[in-house]
Amino acid sequence: MSRKLFGTDGIRGKANVYPMTGEIAFSLGRAVTSFFQKQTKSKKPLIIIGKDTRLSCYMLEQAFSAGVCSQGGRAILTGPLPTPGVAFVTQSMRAEAGVMISASHNSFDDNGIKLFDRTGHKLPDSIELELERLTLNPELIPKKLDDELGNAKRLDEVVGRYIVQVKSAFKSDYTLEGMRLIIDGANGAGYKVAPMAFEELGAEVISIGNEPNGKNINLNVGALHPEGCADKVNLYRADLGICLDGDGDRLALVDNKGKIVHGDKLIGVMARFLKDTNSINGTNEIVGTVMSNFGLEKYLSNIGLNLYRAKVGDRYIVERMLKSGSVFGGEPSGHLIFKNHSTTGDGILAGLKVIECLKYYQKDLSELLDEVELFPQVLKNVKVKDKKPFDEVPEIDMAIGSANAKLKGKGRVLLRYSGTENLARVMVEGEDLDLVNVCCDDLVDVVKKNLT
Repeated sequence: MSRKLFGTDGIRGKANVYPMTGEIAFSLGRAVTSFFQKQTKSKKPLIIIGKDTRLSCYMLEQAFSAGVCSQGGRAILTGPLPTPGVAFVTQSMRAEAGVMISASHNSFDDNGIKLFDRTGHKLPDSIELELERLTLNPELIPKKLDDELGNAKRLDEVVGRYIVQVKSAFKSDYTLEGMRLIIDGANGAGYKVAPMAFEELGAEVISIGNEPNGKNINLNVGALHPEGCADKVNLYRADLGICLDGDGDRLALVDNKGKIVHGDKLIGVMARFLKDTNSINGTNEIVGTVMSNFGLEKYLSNIGLNLYRAKVGDRYIVERMLKSGSVFGGEPSGHLIFKNHSTTGDGILAGLKVIECLKYYQKDLSELLDEVELFPQVLKNVKVKDKKPFDEVPEIDMAIGSANAKLKGKGRVLLRYSGTENLARVMVEGEDLDLVNVCCDDLVDVVKKNLT
């Protein structure tokens, strides 16, 4: 069965345009409640509903909540809360499911819906497909009437619960006193809780991206635009800059020299830290994705660790971690997953663990990052009309073969479609940057010619 609603990370699209409409949100709310009623034998399942700061969240939050109530569920609305906070609260309150309304790094006019089970993990493909079936065929769900209907309430205290949880991941031997941090909340879900968490541990916090107005989420701020944070790090001579994305599940870092940190370099540093502190839990596996730089793989091998490449998306990283027993993984985009502390990527938690790493080695981040050398990698996005399999387009297949021949085994080519947008992502990696650029440009031209 092909996927009609769900992509790499939930459902996503332009707000108030199919499938991100109030009608679909209502129908999905019914489907989620009905599904978990059967799964957990609960007549009135508890569903946690969180959101970021987009204007359209009001519409989708209320519509989803109405769907839950119409099917006999109990909805708890958290207000703006990072995605990992929703996952944690779902688990902590023993709810049957959790819902995050957010389009993550997309602009404010998009929105999305992510779902979690009672353990705080994202749903597997099989359950998403079943929820699609129920959502698109609402007549399959028997209606609830009279006292079978549910209710909803807003519960602000969950923010405090999440802050306590995320702070507990920071080793109690250390403090943030004496540190000056620039915290960029991306005008998103973490705009309030992120500064609070770092301040409560003793840091001097200078906040930016903390004035959401419903339309400025990710707008020239946050993990997608860390340049402003870098300027502030230099201006205030800060020790570190921490930039969240719109839903707070990933981060971009700025080191003490005002340099924006590459995600794969950060993964290498943190992997070494976990190994040196005997926190690998008996496995030598670090989970990355097909996008992880070959230089990271080489570095990990040199320190006795193995890189496993999962599909792109933090839920696939978590699935592998649960299967293999590995405790750490991440993506170059800034998703860092510390399985012993969280069930999903968490930008605030990751920032705290990085600071713990700096305290342990008593070194600046810039010095630690120098140990991880990456291969030149170029990634370009091409807007496409449809997502036809690349191997079904002869010219693209030939272009990939030509690029691999030019790289002569000292690089790699990867073409994949975005799971949330109509984009083809073209990535080329190799030792020679000039050759990498040539190969990437050639591939982009062929993709444009055949798919746009």
